[in-house]
Amino acid sequence: MHEIKSRLQELKQVIKTGLNKINLPEKKKQLNELNEKMQDPNFWDDSDAAQEISQHASNLSKLIDTWESVSNEVEELLNLFPEISPERDPDSAEDFKQMVAALEEKWRTLEISTFLNGKYDEDNAILMIQAGTGGTDAQDFADMLMRMYMKYAEKNGFSLQLLDKSDGDEAGIKSATILIKGEFAYGYLKNEAGVHRLVRLSPFNSGNSRETSFALIEVLPDIKKKIAVDMHPDDLKIDVFRAGGHGGQSVNTTDSAVRITHLPTGITAQCQNERSQLQNKEHAMSVLQAKLIDQMEKAQAKELNDLKGCKTEVSWGNQIRSYVLHPYKMVKDHRTDYEENNPDSVLDGNLEGFIEAELKKI
Repeated sequence: MHEIKSRLQELKQVIKTGLNKINLPEKKKQLNELNEKMQDPNFWDDSDAAQEISQHASNLSKLIDTWESVSNEVEELLNLFPEISPERDPDSAEDFKQMVAALEEKWRTLEISTFLNGKYDEDNAILMIQAGTGGTDAQDFADMLMRMYMKYAEKNGFSLQLLDKSDGDEAGIKSATILIKGEFAYGYLKNEAGVHRLVRLSPFNSGNSRETSFALIEVLPDIKKKIAVDMHPDDLKIDVFRAGGHGGQSVNTTDSAVRITHLPTGITAQCQNERSQLQNKEHAMSVLQAKLIDQMEKAQAKELNDLKGCKTEVSWGNQIRSYVLHPYKMVKDHRTDYEENNPDSVLDGNLEGFIEAELKKI
């Protein structure tokens, strides 16, 4: 039991360090300020802004409660320790060990949030998937990745909204855009951006030969009204089309799908999974704004005009992660060298190990 006590004392210290790092008093101050705003009689006059503030307040409240709960729990277990005797009550001692193990696991998950201190980490995430080289295999791989991220989101309590999907010619998808809503959704998923590679025996050719295919993942923060990019209407080309066939609902017989192109850069965004053209336009504009801000920050551009003439073509480059299903089974991240030998589990949404390794990377 002395080892258990040492683990608890160590856990108490790292939790204290974590509390200092996230600055809990400042978080409580922010929550109080948001609660005051929500008491304003005119708070809901701007429903979009009100929803954003309400969501931020809810996220802060959850974060504060979680940290205080873990801090209180470690104190309670330390206070209980002197009363635990394996000789007198082995069952209670075993229960105590399990409680300590459960608290350590809870802390491991919570600890990851201390690495999420980026500019947009608390925001929702816009995740885009695009099939790359590899024909039907690549389109099927893109579909596998879409399912993987949707499973990951569901397991972590995030909500999902499919904004756009273009079906593959024979199987899978050519592309998809998903809005993932939840506390720190962007922070957790931001490092998934890059080229992903699949190696397997192809189910789409008669020889069942070994094939390599690629898919591109892009992840953007759903910044909404936090930052506005001043776009001149003349720089935007807005196309509407029927959201049916590939990428839409076949029952939709109106021209509700929207594609917006920013002419100076060639950057595009589209949405076709809402029945309302207005809703599709709003979502497409939100994605376009996020793409432009992402490009500006990458190019260290202070003005939107500085992006004119930038190249926006997809380039496949070096993969960040490989999913190997043949001749052996392994998923390996090439940035951290973290790997797992159960691709089925990873493709079923169990990405925590990869996400944690990348966040902790110095």
